[in-house]
Amino acid sequence: MFLADTWKDYEVLDTGDGEKLERWGDVILRRPDPQTIWPKADPALWKTAQAHYHRSERGGGEWEFLQKLPERWTISHGDWQFYVRPTGFKHTGLFPEQAANWVWMSELIKQSGRKDVKVLNLFGYTGAATVACAAAGAHVTHVDAAKGMVQWAKENRELTGLPETSCRWIVEDALRFVQREIRRGNHYDGILMDPPSYGRGPSGEVWKLENELFGLVDTCAQVLSDDPLFYLINSYTTGFQASVLSNMLEKCVVSRHGGKVDSQELCLPVTTGGVLPCGASGRWFNA
Repeated sequence: MFLADTWKDYEVLDTGDGEKLERWGDVILRRPDPQTIWPKADPALWKTAQAHYHRSERGGGEWEFLQKLPERWTISHGDWQFYVRPTGFKHTGLFPEQAANWVWMSELIKQSGRKDVKVLNLFGYTGAATVACAAAGAHVTHVDAAKGMVQWAKENRELTGLPETSCRWIVEDALRFVQREIRRGNHYDGILMDPPSYGRGPSGEVWKLENELFGLVDTCAQVLSDDPLFYLINSYTTGFQASVLSNMLEKCVVSRHGGKVDSQELCLPVTTGGVLPCGASGRWFNA
């Protein structure tokens, strides 16, 4: 498994009964997680929660604030800093399990010894991976269809103290952007993507993962440079297991550039014991 065990400002305190209890800096949140089908290890610990997200039987849900919280606050992973806040869709603007991938990409960029590494971050969300890659010395093109998420990513870049010139910000449908990059003749040394199971682009385009992902992965492989460093695919969709990601990377990237593929479960350690499964990641690297 890829285990995100390098955090100090974040911690999964306990899991069970369809929920997880997390520490985000000094704030403790209680959120749903349908995979935690076992009993809670320390029921008394859950009384420390400062906010609790309740699912609705009609879909969605809402936060119950048990204590007054700031509108947003910051947490750090080493030199990287991020704003987090409880959003209406139970998320906080950060997927902490992805720290395993941030560290991996950052190390590849640094170890390359190159000063001109270009990275493409598709479905870039609030830019944690963008910050990690830019801090390692890469120039990052950050693409997301949601203007608000791109603005949040810009604020994380500024919070971390990275120069404006380290990133390029694009509000656009991922596939359309990549198709234009092919026509322009632009190339990237690293590509990462975190595609949703379902979504809509800025012009109402419908995205269904099972219909679109392979075509996107194959198209993106065409903008890899002649000497690329990495290609990362993340999946939180049931049924898209690590072997599915491996197969796509073998067909789309290894066939063009050689290299190696390593796809595994993405997990977080739990303080009361065990690990929390958080999806899967497929990694290609130019070994």
